[in-house]
Amino acid sequence: MRVVGLDVHRSFAQVAFFENGTAKSGGRLPLEREKIVEFACAKLRTTDEVVLEATTNTTTIVKLLKQHVRRVVVANQIQVRAIAWAKVKTDKIDAAMLAKLHAAGFLPEVWCPDDETELLRRLVADRMQLVQHMTRLRNRIHAVLHAHLIPVYKGKLLSKAGRQWLAAQPLEPDQRRVVQRHLEEHDRIATELSVIERDLASRGLQDPRLKRMMTVGGVNIMVAVSLLAAIGDIARFSSPAKLVSYLGLNPRVRQSGDRPAYHGRITKHGRGQARAMLVEAAWSISKQPGPLRAFFNRIKSKRGGPIAATATARKLAVLIWHLLTKQEDYTWKRPALYEWKIRKLELAAGYPSERGGTKKGRASEYHLRSSRDRERKWIGMAEEEYRQFVNDWRTQPTRQSGSIKT
Repeated sequence: MRVVGLDVHRSFAQVAFFENGTAKSGGRLPLEREKIVEFACAKLRTTDEVVLEATTNTTTIVKLLKQHVRRVVVANQIQVRAIAWAKVKTDKIDAAMLAKLHAAGFLPEVWCPDDETELLRRLVADRMQLVQHMTRLRNRIHAVLHAHLIPVYKGKLLSKAGRQWLAAQPLEPDQRRVVQRHLEEHDRIATELSVIERDLASRGLQDPRLKRMMTVGGVNIMVAVSLLAAIGDIARFSSPAKLVSYLGLNPRVRQSGDRPAYHGRITKHGRGQARAMLVEAAWSISKQPGPLRAFFNRIKSKRGGPIAATATARKLAVLIWHLLTKQEDYTWKRPALYEWKIRKLELAAGYPSERGGTKKGRASEYHLRSSRDRERKWIGMAEEEYRQFVNDWRTQPTRQSGSIKT
């Protein structure tokens, strides 16, 4: 078997061929679609295995090469550096090292998402960029108001009433033009954002995994779709600890010799968007009754709110692994709240409104205060059972050195 190593840069890739224990340079390959296809047809064999590091353009290179070779392997860039760091470092050496590591079986491989997951990742990333840009525009408008000693508007500044209030404020003509320009840009981006969110909602309605995750209180459409984009196939995680580590929610551990292990902050490796969404869901869970809120409050009483949110996000990752692996809904699912979430998902996907009809919709129960109170009371019982379980667990005697310690 021949291994082909590619040290990928922005405009070219250095090629190395490793066969029968010998590495040979293959020159530079321009990173253009036609050149890559031409290289694959002329230089590669159907029995070759190509290896390259994960970069921005890795996905496109893999798609162009995988039909010409037996396998294309994407390596973890950070771990490759830890394994193959050298004093003499050139593109030729890097390409040859990639090929040698893969041939020896020492290469840390990265999972390549399928086309649907890759599309979902692009949509989630585009949405995140638009939301961040809209936040910057709102902050700039607030900065103009602050510079003119105008107090903060009590309601939503970009609502109809907020815009009327904004138009009546004493601003200089040039500053008023600045505010108007930011408003117009905000409205334009909001239109693009609605298109992306509609596409995400349409795809979510067709995916049973997303609906299953939304049975957990605090997990809405954007949290669920961000997790799906990051996770892809849940079967590639053999345990919940693997998923927690992939999302960067596991603590750093340092241990050597006879010294005890030191556990530090979370690693924050992996996809930050999914991790941030889990933390956001944890804060939402802290305001809703249920066992997860009891867990949040237990950690908060000892370590504070931010650490409790991170711990709850980790707990959510473990819970989601079990839900997707076992293909089961959350035990403490609130039916009326869940149907309301699904209805919001349908409306975001462009489904027609059912208001004014004679038949009650699926989310009608959630709009009844009595129904919401009934569900909150029921889920509150589960929260109290969790607290009682923790209290009983703390008061149980522990066995230490052959004796009973209470």
